[in-house]
Amino acid sequence: MNRQRWAVLALALLPLLVVSAAVAWLVAQRSQVLSGLHAQAVEPVLLAARRAELQRMLNLGRSAVVHLVRDGVPDAAVQKQALSVLSRLEFGHDGYFFVIDFSGRILAYPRHPELVGHLISERPLAQADFPLDDLLAQARAGGGYVEHKSRRPSTGQMETKLSYVEPIAGWEWMLGTGTYVDEPERARRRIEEVTEGAVTDTLWRVGAIAVLCTLVVVVVALGLNLSEQRKADAKLRAMAGQIVMTQEAERARVARELHDGVSQWLVSVKYVFESALERARRSIGLEPDITQTLETGVQRLRDVLGEVRRISHDLRPALLDDIGLAQALEHLAREWQARTGVVVTAQCEPVTALPEAVSTALFRVAQEALGNVETHAAAQQVHLRLHRSEAELTLELEDDGQGFDVATVLHAPRAGLGLTHMRERIESLGGQFQLDSSPSGTWLRARFPAVALA
Repeated sequence: MNRQRWAVLALALLPLLVVSAAVAWLVAQRSQVLSGLHAQAVEPVLLAARRAELQRMLNLGRSAVVHLVRDGVPDAAVQKQALSVLSRLEFGHDGYFFVIDFSGRILAYPRHPELVGHLISERPLAQADFPLDDLLAQARAGGGYVEHKSRRPSTGQMETKLSYVEPIAGWEWMLGTGTYVDEPERARRRIEEVTEGAVTDTLWRVGAIAVLCTLVVVVVALGLNLSEQRKADAKLRAMAGQIVMTQEAERARVARELHDGVSQWLVSVKYVFESALERARRSIGLEPDITQTLETGVQRLRDVLGEVRRISHDLRPALLDDIGLAQALEHLAREWQARTGVVVTAQCEPVTALPEAVSTALFRVAQEALGNVETHAAAQQVHLRLHRSEAELTLELEDDGQGFDVATVLHAPRAGLGLTHMRERIESLGGQFQLDSSPSGTWLRARFPAVALA
């Protein structure tokens, strides 16, 4: 395509690419916003679910010892049994129950049994990450939730923990449990991961759609360009064919004018000069120079008449209409050999029912090719072949001359004009033209498929 068509194609693609980029940017931005809103909406739900789960777990722990504290009278053996039951109860990876009396003494602490029996005020500073004071105060106030930081036993990492405590009525005990509330954070990360994956997938899809649309536009543009190119080529071939037909018609007209007009006048003049020459020869006392001059004039007229007939024959050979293409080519080869002295081997199979335009085109190609051989090739031998099969009709001409650079000659403004005309003449009629040359000779082939001969 030329620059103007490329510019139109670029202008057609630019809005598509801009819109695709804008859509991709908008998708990425809105996805981040929706990810944040989704996390904000999910976090309270997960936290509420955790709170409800803690309360259910504490109810489970309380139900395990409710029969022991039913009458509310503290008894050392009963309390020991209750602490044993609670110490063994676990849920999940890090779920357990702890018991502290209202005086601040740790009664059950499964994850840190070394602290059992100690007061809160005596516990080591290394365990200060567990706010037992706050939990005890919440229990004395009737129970509730306390959120704090604690070291997770399974990982050893400080994480956010939600504890729930309730008092055991009559025993002055605090029963509590807790869970690590990393679900909201994990949910947030999961939402971000899923969102990021969805955004990436969406961007890839948008990019794929943009590329596909770009390819469609390019393919359609190329298709339209090729269609227009084919139409233009068809018009050029039709125009070239029309020009060739016009040229042939004009050549036929000029040939008829030369044969019926100029040739007849020259024949008449020749008869007059021959009659005058005959009288001069019979006259006595006539100067010899006059007779010699008349003989020279008559000979010149014969030469001119022969040249006019040759030109008329070249413009529109009557043999092509009278005896057909094969014999016309053989006659052309004999005349060319007689004129140039170069040996021509003609092998032309008889062909019938050929379109007049095809016969004329092949004959003109042979004429032009032999003329080029005579002028440029310095050949010693030429082979001319005409072959007809069910699939095609082929004319080949091969010489053993010095050859030439086909590409250079075809692109030369003047030198390649004859070859260009031969190619256009054959291709305008639906044929194929091939030419190859090397220092050892030149090979030319004109081929018409059966469909072009119908």
